[in-house]
Amino acid sequence: MPDSPPPFRRLGPRIPGSPVVVSVPHAGRAYSENLLASARVSRARLETLEDRLVDRLVWRAVEGGAVALIADAPRAEIDLNRDERELDPAMVQPRPAAGATVESPRTRGGLGLIPARIAGSGAIWRQRISAAEVARRIERIHRPYHAALEAELQAAKARFGIAVLLDCHSMPPRGVEGEAPVVLGDRHGGSMAEALVAAAERAARGAGFRVARNAPYAGGHITERHGRPERGIHALQLELDRSLYLAPDLRTTGPGFDPVARLIAAIARALAAAALEPPEAIAAE
Repeated sequence: MPDSPPPFRRLGPRIPGSPVVVSVPHAGRAYSENLLASARVSRARLETLEDRLVDRLVWRAVEGGAVALIADAPRAEIDLNRDERELDPAMVQPRPAAGATVESPRTRGGLGLIPARIAGSGAIWRQRISAAEVARRIERIHRPYHAALEAELQAAKARFGIAVLLDCHSMPPRGVEGEAPVVLGDRHGGSMAEALVAAAERAARGAGFRVARNAPYAGGHITERHGRPERGIHALQLELDRSLYLAPDLRTTGPGFDPVARLIAAIARALAAAALEPPEAIAAE
């Protein structure tokens, strides 16, 4: 379809140069005319759902050998960090059959597979979304992204014996003095070996950033789905306070932009180095 651009881009070497695979699922800005026309809010309000410009922060990690998958489809269209069943049934026409969707705190908050509401703006869409359109977005955007991510992780594991997913996000400014602006989420130990998380944490602190683990974000669908430490595939969610790298308007780049790009690259290097330690070192939890 002419208004359906490719849902993601792959950056990096054809043959992985690092066991680290970077994912950027929420920075897409390819808003189709159809999507904008179906919204009752402005494009500027839809853009508040984005992890603004995180796709432009990962180039140093890619330069260091990591492969990156960058979503171009906007989060307003479909959220790649949600289970494909994690959908508010009330926003779909006809309403899905019982058991076809999964309720969660995110769907109740209006931030399910297809976002339903924006804080301060109310409902996003003019009318309910057809079941056929929901199916199209899942088939054309959600499933291809996850299939590609799985393929890249398997390619990294085949070459290095281990693979590490670094899933990059941004969060609204924390607002409370002393709160860490960098949050590492490993699903409370479920998606990554402790030695790898510790390496990422040391890298962030070494770069001069305060770091927290699993609070307020412990990792979403991407880390849950792809993190399989017992199979040698580890996953970490990285959340960055937007005020670290954006200007006060939270839309354009700020003076911290390159330091944060260097931070991501440092974390990717630390994860790669720790991953390539002898297996018993990683397993020694």
